[in-house]
Amino acid sequence: MSIGFWQIAIVVILVVLLFGRGKISDLMGDVAKGIKSFKKGMSDTSDSTNEKTDDQDNSNKN
Repeated sequence: MSIGFWQIAIVVILVVLLFGRGKISDLMGDVAKGIKSFKKGMSDTSDSTNEKTDDQDNSNKN
């Protein structure tokens, strides 16, 4: 028993009817903003980790 095209189409139609197109597009925009913020936070964390490592290397050389 597998999921066919018609079952997926019915679920999509029900979701659109329940939430409306406007709410779904707003939700997807919020998800995209969240992903961008998460990626920015991860890159900031790795940058600060690299800076700490560089500072530690410089202090060990002195």
